[in-house]
Amino acid sequence: MNIYISNLSYGVSDADLNDLFNEYGEVSSAKVIMDRETGRSRGFGFVEMADDAQAQTAINELNNAEYDGKTISVSVARERTERPRFNDRNNNRGGGYNSRRY
Repeated sequence: MNIYISNLSYGVSDADLNDLFNEYGEVSSAKVIMDRETGRSRGFGFVEMADDAQAQTAINELNNAEYDGKTISVSVARERTERPRFNDRNNNRGGGYNSRRY
């Protein structure tokens, strides 16, 4: 099961997430999402756990728990949907600079 964790402190690392969720069962992967430009944490991450029952226990126990000075939100991750790229001219729906004709 893929788990989404938000409102993480900027100092939390992949290893920290792994350690936190490892208390509830085997963690397949743990990843804090980093900003591409700054290299700083974006304040959320994902944990993958093989056993759904253990993952659900972790979600139930850790949702709204305090971790590293912040109250985190923990839930089942939703499937990623494809979003149009901002600068994709073929997918421009109007309203922006590129849609105006002078």
